[in-house]
Amino acid sequence: MDALQFFQKSSGKWKSQRTTHHLAFRRAEVGNSEIFVQALEAENPKITEICQIHEVDPSLAIGGAFVSWDGSMAWDKDDENHQGNTVFALIPDADAPSQGLLLRERGYAEIVPIAGRYYLDHEDALVLITEYETMSTIERFWFVTPDLRLRTSTVKRFGGFNTATFCAEIREKDNLEGSEKVKAIAQQKNSFYSITGW
Repeated sequence: MDALQFFQKSSGKWKSQRTTHHLAFRRAEVGNSEIFVQALEAENPKITEICQIHEVDPSLAIGGAFVSWDGSMAWDKDDENHQGNTVFALIPDADAPSQGLLLRERGYAEIVPIAGRYYLDHEDALVLITEYETMSTIERFWFVTPDLRLRTSTVKRFGGFNTATFCAEIREKDNLEGSEKVKAIAQQKNSFYSITGW
């Protein structure tokens, strides 16, 4: 499986249950979000546009994805907004197609065009590494079943507070069994620490 196939496998609407650990405060915050993923072929105008923004030859892209999200967290204030969308473009390394450059229309942590790295690990999990001006992030996505996806992320802020997050995401459809699996995983505190090492 390559990164584009991972996005194709992720296409659809997902319900996400999230636990974020604020390490400096030794406290955890829970939240929920809806995520929509649409895989994009290399010829899609959005892929061409994001390559042009980053001054990368569009012919090098193998495709990518459009992703939107709408969520909330327990500690939110009235003016906080967890909505947005972005376009990803995948530019594989010439000598190692399972890894490469990941171009984004906007980052999650900072709302500016950003370029990061991606690779598929030995378990076919997709790992995204992004360096911002004020922080760095590492995200790992993998499938337990075709309709149950797990995600971990760590955010290291330069001179600031670090966070670690675990998400259980289920593809939206009539699937009571899958919903129960998500709830069970989200409630297993030890699973988060064993996955992230925090």
